[in-house]
Amino acid sequence: MNDEYSWQLLLIDRDQIFRLGLRTICQQSADLEVVAEADSRAGAEQVLARSETVRVDLVILDIVLDMSNGDPLQICQLLKTRYYDLPVLLLTAIQDATVLRQAQVLGVNGYCPKGIAVPELVRVIRLVAAGENYWELARSSGSRPLGFVARVGNSWRLSGLRQIAASRAKAIGQLQNPALSPLSRAILVGRLRELQTASWLLNQLFAPQVQNKLPVPISPLPNTVAVPQKGSEIPNASLSCWSLSSRQASLFPSMTAKLGWDLQNLTGMPLEIDILREEKKRELLYTILRQLEKILNELHFSQVELSQLKEQNLEILQDLWSESTKDFLGKYYRVQVGDRSLDMLVVLLQDAPVVMATILNKIPLVMELFSHLLYEQPLIIDNAPYSAGTPEAIARAAAVMENLIIQVANGVVQPLLNNFADVMAIKSLFYDRELISTRAIERFRNNLSWKYRYEQLFAEPKAIFESQYILFGFDSRGIKKISIYAPRRPELEKLTGWQQAVTLALEIRDAIEPRLRSFIAFVGSSIVYILTQVIGRGIGLIGRGILRGIGNSWSENQLEKNGERQK
Repeated sequence: MNDEYSWQLLLIDRDQIFRLGLRTICQQSADLEVVAEADSRAGAEQVLARSETVRVDLVILDIVLDMSNGDPLQICQLLKTRYYDLPVLLLTAIQDATVLRQAQVLGVNGYCPKGIAVPELVRVIRLVAAGENYWELARSSGSRPLGFVARVGNSWRLSGLRQIAASRAKAIGQLQNPALSPLSRAILVGRLRELQTASWLLNQLFAPQVQNKLPVPISPLPNTVAVPQKGSEIPNASLSCWSLSSRQASLFPSMTAKLGWDLQNLTGMPLEIDILREEKKRELLYTILRQLEKILNELHFSQVELSQLKEQNLEILQDLWSESTKDFLGKYYRVQVGDRSLDMLVVLLQDAPVVMATILNKIPLVMELFSHLLYEQPLIIDNAPYSAGTPEAIARAAAVMENLIIQVANGVVQPLLNNFADVMAIKSLFYDRELISTRAIERFRNNLSWKYRYEQLFAEPKAIFESQYILFGFDSRGIKKISIYAPRRPELEKLTGWQQAVTLALEIRDAIEPRLRSFIAFVGSSIVYILTQVIGRGIGLIGRGILRGIGNSWSENQLEKNGERQK
């Protein structure tokens, strides 16, 4: 791993097995690297003292190190005093709100309880390493809410950090290209350093200040805290979480890298996300990927039965859409439309039935993908089952997941276009510069309307009749369109009205076209024979006779002239 563009982590935990597990988790992410470990405060000090040889971007700390002095936060105070700018993330079994609030006052940047879902833990590590604070528990434990100015500044900060994270993912994806020239690689590494500096500046300028008053005295730790001991067995929840992560290991990291590719639409048909600027488009797709990973992990730990998963398929898709909408758009609070101030998120979520009917309900093979990832159900490809881990199954799962992410992104943008298409605040924040005028927006919406009419009337029944699905996916040059075979007989039998007429027309065409083509070929060959062999030869004979007559008369004229000259 190249330490030029990876977050370098120091793990401080007295449990060797837990450190090994956390190192294994970080190794599955291209941008996370554990460069040092310590099982005591002294060991941590030795690592940090070697700052010239070992760069540390984040300290992941379990404060249960030395309980003899009854002060678990002593190491936090030491770290934030000597290394003020070094982010610290508490990953500990302690959940005492008083202790955690005191850690926040000392300057600790984040907290996660041990046993948190692996995808969420990886997300939090990236956030805190980039300079963002993560104190969900502290915010719900008596801290005062932020004022209006602080909320606006924090909203700008979070938006900027997400754009930086999207740009960083793009740069890391480009750095993984083995054909990259040394000059291009050096430029990208410099770009990553610039992004890291930008995230630091954002946090310095707009990070909300802790609202707590004087530090609360630390109460003794309860004796009931469950702390893993060295050599103890890893809890079953952690094992199952790692098992799920291993099944997803070939999908989510590669998907994250693909989001760094060019996102130009190469399909020849309009997509809702085309109206977004490229960095916003990348941010939205990354947000949906993160929410998908979170939902899969929640389904895994809730031990949902396979039959229940099938029943909740549409609810899961709607949750993925709504949570992605909240995460991507909800931070902008209210928007001014004419003389009204509207809560944008409330308006957008009211369009859930429309989005479900036009987009989400039509996303194919989602149930099969979830069953494959959660229960290792084989994927049926060209009427043959392929088990989890096979190259064919990995390729099919990736194709279905890419289409799912792109279509959910279209679903997030659709209500924005339906309700706030020409609002100046929305246009300046989200839209591509070439689509910012009112005329361009209306033309874009009309193209989308015609696309859905064409799909409903012609493309969808044709795809059903041909037993195939049309999927959108990522390519190094942009977003592409592919088709895959899948039996769709039940859907074909349910078609009525115009859609059924389209399939009948296709069937009639298939029945008539070969015969008609043969008849036309026969008639054409007959006409060619008559023109060439009969009429053509006749015309040729007449032409030759005319030419012969002209030649004879010319010869006679020449003979007459020569005779007259001799006289």
